[in-house]
This record gives sequence, structure tokens and C-alpha cells, in this order.
Amino acid sequence: MSMMPLLSLIVWSPVVGALILLLLPSHQVKALRAVATAFMAIPLLGVAVALASWAAGGMDGTSLGWVEKVRWMPSLGISYYLGVDGLSLALLALAALIGVVAAIASYGIDHRAKEYFVALLLMQTGVLGVFSAQDLILFYFFWELSLIPMYFIISIWGHGRKEYSAIKFIIYTMVASLIMLVGILALYFLTGARTFAIPELVQLGGALPFRWQLWLFAAFFLGFAVKVPVWPLHTWLPDAHVDAPTPGSVVLAAVLLKLGAYGLIRIAFPAFPAAFHHWQGLLALLGVVGIVYGALTALGQRDLKKLIAYSSVSHMGFVLLGFAAATPLAITGAVFQMISHGLIAAMLFLMAGVFLDRFHTRDMQAFSGLYTLMPVGSTFMALAAFANLGLPFLSGFIAEFFTLLGAYPVFPQLVWIAAGALLLTAAFNIYMMQRILMGKPRWEHEGIPDVTPRELTSLVPLAALVVVLGVLPFLAVNLYEGPVLKIMARLGGF
Repeated sequence: MSMMPLLSLIVWSPVVGALILLLLPSHQVKALRAVATAFMAIPLLGVAVALASWAAGGMDGTSLGWVEKVRWMPSLGISYYLGVDGLSLALLALAALIGVVAAIASYGIDHRAKEYFVALLLMQTGVLGVFSAQDLILFYFFWELSLIPMYFIISIWGHGRKEYSAIKFIIYTMVASLIMLVGILALYFLTGARTFAIPELVQLGGALPFRWQLWLFAAFFLGFAVKVPVWPLHTWLPDAHVDAPTPGSVVLAAVLLKLGAYGLIRIAFPAFPAAFHHWQGLLALLGVVGIVYGALTALGQRDLKKLIAYSSVSHMGFVLLGFAAATPLAITGAVFQMISHGLIAAMLFLMAGVFLDRFHTRDMQAFSGLYTLMPVGSTFMALAAFANLGLPFLSGFIAEFFTLLGAYPVFPQLVWIAAGALLLTAAFNIYMMQRILMGKPRWEHEGIPDVTPRELTSLVPLAALVVVLGVLPFLAVNLYEGPVLKIMARLGGF
């Protein structure tokens, strides 16, 4: 155990904040916001300490750092076991940043503000715990904790068919989670393990007979694929995005989708390498279908949030394609896509929330000439759209370029299809900008205020990282390159 329980501080500080919120009067909305933001900032500061330690050479990105291990249920081999390598630390940093952004973006929520911020803080602990847990039971606990608060955030503070979307979200994700739980228990019993430690179970899973690997791989894949979401398990996502409040959409797109992808590359694929290679071609095909389908469907949308939602389906398809190719460059690109998409999607949904607040509609046909009316906000929207379509020197280009280049030696035909779909991606992003930002402003929109300083506080760090990582991608790649090579060797080593 490390001398400083840094990961426990990072993971559990939002829960402490939630408990403090319960003691505050419901009518003190400003105090509720301040406390929630402060306890969202603590994990970000903790991650900054860990990143500084890594940069100074105090942490090996390949092996686990900041390990905390306490026997929890010794008779069952369950431990309170936390630890991070470079891969999980990179995603932990993304989640911590998005948590602060979401808290600031939530200042406009006045209805049942106490309950809202409690739900947001609990969800943050679930997310941070998933990226930190090294015990499968602990991992599952945090996984479930990340789902339930989002259900309430959509159903209580959402819009439109919020109850329907929330129920659809929880049914899809809970059924998938139960299937994954069956896989966890089966892996434990079939391997004869006396521990639920993820590193040990991943090693033992590869020694199982091929037929058992196939079944267990299917259980874990379904559990994680719904969350990515992999086509055709994606249908809950557009509804959830459209009807969730803006901060909920931000967290959902930027972080919760990454939980499924993280589970695939951390557990499902390396634990069952024989099954992975058996289904490798199908996985790549599903990724490319998601890329094409998401882009085509986004192109036909009038609802801004629905367009961004289908864009997420398309961009997460690159993650599955990169993982399926299992080359160092492809996996590097796929992980970079997880980080890049988190930043870009958060910006897009934040701007969609700004427009919804100003114009009370998501219909892009109702917008026109916003670059004249809102030059600052429109600049952030344009930057996010250009990054989303893969403009060079922005993070989205690096992610897609690495993924396609790394996947080409393994799946050349599928890569050509995915590359062709980038034209569709460019088309719907350009259409979005043309419809919203260009043209003559409507007379009824005259005097609409530009983005506020609070809104800028959320947008600026995301925009800065999109640019910085687009120009200096090694800042992220160097952090998780070691774990990626280790996973790739595992997938090829049987």
C-alpha cells in the first residue's frame, strides 16, 4: 500500500461532498453549487499530483502505481484493491476534468438542486472507481454506482420523453451488467482462482479451454459493448442524450461511454485472447458498421443533440476498430480517440446547451447567423466541429489517423470503408456549422447574449486540450504507451 492513499482520496472525495450536501438546507443553492464544485475539484487536484509524479519519473506507466490493497472479504478473495497504470491514469484525468466541467455547467439547475448535485457526485465516484479498481467485485460495484445516478439525472432533470429515455437507459445497461456479473462469477469458479484481482484473473482466463473462453468473452463483451455503445446495441444512446440535461449529456458522452471501451481493453480482450482472435474480424466489422451508420444517421438529423449523439456512435466505432486490429499503433489511436472524443463531445454538448438555453429549441432549422450574434460561442462551436471532423492539428485528426494507419495492415478493406466514411463525418459537421453559424441572423434573435464567463470556464480548458493534444499528441501517448504495448503482447501471445 502506498504511504499516501491518493487514489482513495480521488475516488471517495465526491462521496464526502455528497454527504455534506445532505446536511445543507435545500434553499441554499449557491452553497450547494460551491460545495459540489469544490469536491469535484479534489479528484482533479489528486490526478494532477499523480501526473506530476509520473512526469518526474516517480511512477512507471506500465506497472501499477499508487497501489492500495486491503483484504475485504478474505474467505472469498475479495479485496479493496486500487491501482493505476498509464492507461487508467489518462482516463482518470479525463473523468476528473469532465467532473469539474459538469459541476460548473450545472449551475443553471435550480429544481431540487441538492438531490441533483448528490447524484452527480455519486456518479463521479463510480466513474473514478471503475478506472482505479483492480478487483473485479470492486470494479462491478463502481460500475453499477456510475449507472444509477445517471438514471435519476435523466428521469428527474431531463426534458421531453425523459422517463422513457431513463428507463431505456437503465434496462439496457442493467441487463448488460447482469450478464457481465455472470461472466465474473464464471471466470472466478472456472479458473479455480482464490482472488478477484483483475491482473491475476486476466492471466488465468487465457489458460481456460477455448470453448469456455468463447462463452466468457461473450458475457464480458456484451456487458461492456452496450456501454460503448457498439452497433446494434446503441439505440438507448440517442434517446438518453436528447432528453438528458446538458451536464448529463456531457458526462454521458465524455466519460460513461469510455467505461465500456476501458472494460473491453482492460479485461475482456486480454483475459480471453483465443476468443478475441476468433471474433477479431467480426469486432472490426461491427466497428466499421458503427462508423458508417453513425455518420449517415447524423447527416439526416435536425435535432442538434441527436446529431451529436449519432456522431458519438460513429466515433466510438473507431475505438472498436482500433482495438480489434490489436497493433500497437491501432490501440494507441483507439485510446487517443477515447480521450479526444471525450473532450470534443463535451464541448459540442456544452454549446448545444448554450443554444438551448438561449433559443429554447434544438432544431437546427431554427438557427441562423449565430456567428454574427454570438461570435465567441460560435468560435468554440466551430472549433469543436472542426475537431470532430478530423481537421489536422486538432486531437480528432490524430486519433483517427493513428487508428486507421494501425488497423490497415490487419483489415485493409475495412479501413478503406472507414476512411470513406470520414467524408460523411465532414459532411454532417459542415452542415451543422452552415445551418447554425452561417447566414443572416433572424430578427427575433437580435440581442441574444454571447457565452457568459461561467460558460467560458467550462469551454476553455476543453478547447485548449483539443488544440494542445492535436499539436503535441505525445503528451498523452507517452503516458499510456507502455500499457498498450503490454496489452498488445497479451493479445498476440498465445
